[in-house]
Amino acid sequence: MNISESSGIGTVLPLTSFENVLVFLFNIILATAIIFINVSLFVSIVMNRSLRSENRFMYMLSTCLSDICTGVSYYYAGVMDVRDNFDSPTRTFLIVPTFLGLSYMAILAAQADRYHAVSAPFKYSQRMTRNKTLLVILAYWVYAFILVAVYNLVTTGVAEAVTGLGTFVANIFSIIIMIGLNFRLFFIAKFQLEREPPSEERDNKRASVYLIIIVAACFLIAWLPWFLLMNVCTFRGDSCYPFRNDGTDPLRILPRLNAVTTPLLYIRGCTPLRSTVMIHVWRIPCCKRKGVKPQNMEQTVEKM
Repeated sequence: MNISESSGIGTVLPLTSFENVLVFLFNIILATAIIFINVSLFVSIVMNRSLRSENRFMYMLSTCLSDICTGVSYYYAGVMDVRDNFDSPTRTFLIVPTFLGLSYMAILAAQADRYHAVSAPFKYSQRMTRNKTLLVILAYWVYAFILVAVYNLVTTGVAEAVTGLGTFVANIFSIIIMIGLNFRLFFIAKFQLEREPPSEERDNKRASVYLIIIVAACFLIAWLPWFLLMNVCTFRGDSCYPFRNDGTDPLRILPRLNAVTTPLLYIRGCTPLRSTVMIHVWRIPCCKRKGVKPQNMEQTVEKM
C-alpha cells in the first residue's frame, strides 16, 4: 500500500505516540552513530602511516567517506517526512542513494581485492600498486555520479528502467563476489595456513580471513533483501514503495545499519586499527596503558 505525499516536511512520523517517538529517536541515533564511527575510523587511518601503506585501507577510507555522507544525509532522508523516489518533490535527485551505492561498490571492490591478494600474492604485488588502487576508487566514484547526472537528465520511466536493470546486475555481482569468491578465499587461506607452523603471524592471518568472511556475511544480510525486493518490483512493473520514507522502511534501514557494523567489525578485528582508534582518536585512558606500542604497529599490520 503506497502512502500519499505529505503537503509539508515534518518529522518522519507525527510525534503523537510512544512508538513514533522511538522511531524518531532511533533514526537520530542511527545517523549520529554512522557519522561518529566512520569519522573515527577515517581519522585513524589517516593518522597511521602504516595503515595507509596497505591497499585494503584505501578501500576502507573510501567506504568511510561515503558512509559519513550517508549518515549526514540520513538526518534528512530518514528523519524528515520526505520521499526520495524519482517523482517526489522532496527528492534529493538520487544523491542520497548514491552515497549508499558508493559504500556498496567500495565493499565489493575491497572483497575482490582481498581475494586477489590471497589467491595470487606475488602477481597482486606487481599488478595492484598504490596508484592503480586509487585509480579504481576514483573510477567508481566518478561512475556513480555520472549515473546520477544521467538519471536526472532522462525521463522518470527511463530512469526507473535503468535502475531496475542496474539492481539486477548488482545482485549478480554480489552473489559472485560476496559468496563465490569468499568461499574460495576461505578454502585457499585455510590450505595456506595449514602449511605454516603455529605462530602468532599465522593466528593474525587466520583472524584476518575470518574478519573478511564475517564482513561479507553482514553485507549480504544488509543488502540482499533490498535488492531482491527491487528485482521483484522491476518484474512487476511498479514503484514498490510501501513505506512512508527511508526511516520507516526496514529494508532501507538495513544497509544503513551495515554502515555502522562494518567499521565496528574492522575496529574489532584489526589490532593496530583498534589501538589507533582507542588511543589517538577516542583517547581512552585504559587503552593507553594496554595499547600496542607505536613502533610495533607497522609490524603488526604487515602480518595481517
